[in-house]
Amino acid sequence: MSNRSVIVLIAQLIVLLLAPNVVFSQAPYPASSTIDRVEFDFQTHRRLAPGSDNWPVTWSRDGNLYSAWGDGGGFGGTNSAGRVKLGVARISGDANNYQATNVWGGFQTEHAATFDGKSYGILSVDGVLYMWVAAQPARHMESCRIAWSTDEGASWTLADWGFHFDDRLSVPTFLNFGQDYRGARDHFVYSYFIHPQWGPDSLPQTEHGFDVHKPGKIYLARVPKSQIRNRSGYEFFSGVHAGQPLWTSDLKQRQAVFKDPNGVGWNVSVGYNAGLKRYLLCTEHSETHTGHFGLFDAPEPWGPWTTVSYEQDWGRGQIEVSTFFWNFTQKWISDDGRRFTMIFTGKNSNDSWNTVNGEFVIGQ
Repeated sequence: MSNRSVIVLIAQLIVLLLAPNVVFSQAPYPASSTIDRVEFDFQTHRRLAPGSDNWPVTWSRDGNLYSAWGDGGGFGGTNSAGRVKLGVARISGDANNYQATNVWGGFQTEHAATFDGKSYGILSVDGVLYMWVAAQPARHMESCRIAWSTDEGASWTLADWGFHFDDRLSVPTFLNFGQDYRGARDHFVYSYFIHPQWGPDSLPQTEHGFDVHKPGKIYLARVPKSQIRNRSGYEFFSGVHAGQPLWTSDLKQRQAVFKDPNGVGWNVSVGYNAGLKRYLLCTEHSETHTGHFGLFDAPEPWGPWTTVSYEQDWGRGQIEVSTFFWNFTQKWISDDGRRFTMIFTGKNSNDSWNTVNGEFVIGQ
């Protein structure tokens, strides 16, 4: 190893040791060999839509982002003004100069919402918007169904089938690629499901009435783009043989693609960073609503995962330490994959739409 390499390695170790909120030694996977670390510029932080949380995003064929929120009035609204349990918004413009409009539900909306639920996954494919809708009540664990919109979010149809708590599948999210699913690896659409350790009849007795799922496991499903609305088209990851993923329609044969003994959040986001050629997964660990931020990367949707960041108290000294959901959109990532604008949400002041710019620092 050259002297320069030794110096770089020592500098990286010092950064990790001096960062008070990083608990890298507790991470479930080794450090990423692609991304040294992630840095955030909180001077760029922007907050809108107070009282509305969640905010998964997708980049649509019309060039806009679409996002779903819960329990608030959306953009221009408050926790009470325009409040709906589930709404959809359109975000236009670039990362540093965007505007937002409530499309379905919320304050001064273009169209009224027609059903309830919560969503942590939205996807644009061939001009159609799809949304995973987790049922209420019981903290969204009872069931989840697909909804779709063929008119850019103005109206939504909810499938008459779903996955249920008894299937040990809950609060799914989509794997997002580029605009309108351009740049996807193949003709399948991928969804990640959390294995629920608590649910409708077993809510934890904690401050929030729910918490992370321990031990944490996440499953991966795929479905042909043409079959997203059909339950029979879904199959689940069941392992790897000779370097190739195996898939099964038998839920008993599925295998987790991500595991963390410290737990995974009750929500997750996954997106593809085309510039870095890495899949990025964000979820909580250890405890909910306290900025326990985990960011992982992998060369394939099923792994193997490595750790980019594994923190406690994410944002301390810059924002309230109360976040629980973070996600990226390829629209707001530079061509080389290094610079980005991340969307996040949480409770209290972070119970809102939030964006912050940042950079992935790449190994030399």
